Amino acid sequence: MFEQVKLDYDFNALEPHIDTLTMETHYGKHHATYTKNFNEAVEKAGLSNKSVEEILSSLSSVSDEALRSALQNNGGGYYNHNLYFSVMSPKKKTKPSAALEEAIKKDFGSMDKLIETLQNLALGQFGSGWAFLSADEEGKLYATKAANQNNPFMEEGKHTPILGIDVWEHAYYLQYKNLRGDYVKNFFEVLDWEKVSENYENRK
Repeated sequence: MFEQVKLDYDFNALEPHIDTLTMETHYGKHHATYTKNFNEAVEKAGLSNKSVEEILSSLSSVSDEALRSALQNNGGGYYNHNLYFSVMSPKKKTKPSAALEEAIKKDFGSMDKLIETLQNLALGQFGSGWAFLSADEEGKLYATKAANQNNPFMEEGKHTPILGIDVWEHAYYLQYKNLRGDYVKNFFEVLDWEKVSENYENRK
């Protein structure tokens, strides 16, 4: 049984960057629905013995098109939102670990360049989707975007997402309306680089 990530902060803790109503709606309704629907699809597909990563990286093995689509959309929604909510926190001025900082400098030149790249991907995603920072088994970093609830497990193969920026309208519209750029900029004010570093160290 897959479960939503447990938040270690209150719904109002990310104010003023992400408002309480958005958090309540996003986590309590959208993410909860993806989780429920994913569990139902997993049970129907007989994949309860698989991890979410294994399921998402082998969707082509599911022959039933409707079931495969349910696993992709809801499994992606489940995984992506677990990642998104877990890398945010009310902590101030967190920093990446030495290992992640070295990888950022190697693959992007600087932290500022990485943030600029991720912001451009998030703003450049037409319609609903995500921007991701991912790492491969050797620790190389990749910045990508994906439509809908897709993620690098589906599209890039062996890249493990360590940071995800949700640019579906439900992530920001209650507070920011059509100003996606303001939301994306403020996301980095609540991004917990310590958690991102932990994800980097624990990549698959």
